[in-house]
Amino acid sequence: MTAAAPRPSVSGWVGWVGFAGVILILNGAFSLVQGIAALVGSNTYYVLTEGGLLLFDVTGWGWWNLLIGAALVLTGIALFMGASWARIVAIVLAGLSAIGQLMLLPAQPWWAVIVIAVDVLVIYAITAHGKEMTKN
Repeated sequence: MTAAAPRPSVSGWVGWVGFAGVILILNGAFSLVQGIAALVGSNTYYVLTEGGLLLFDVTGWGWWNLLIGAALVLTGIALFMGASWARIVAIVLAGLSAIGQLMLLPAQPWWAVIVIAVDVLVIYAITAHGKEMTKN
């Protein structure tokens, strides 16, 4: 009779990867809503700042949010399933999401800063503790 190989222990830090998966799905859902609102609503977005008037054509922004949002949701689900490819894709998408929010910074500074901070937390969670979530 052969002894079964001991299963690697999983620390409590695996919860960070679960957090990252939930946040990816929520961030994707919010991006989907932003994308749909941009595509259905007015084609121009005006913001008055201390430096002047900013004009945005929101059609391209809407498609960007729609694509990133769908990819974030699907990657978050794959992360929960333990797919190892999902860790790399999640890091890339969270980075792209944060960079995309930089463009929104003049128009909606608080929202953009919050989303960037959450994207950085997702990247940390996956890079520091992602190996614990893989399938055995």
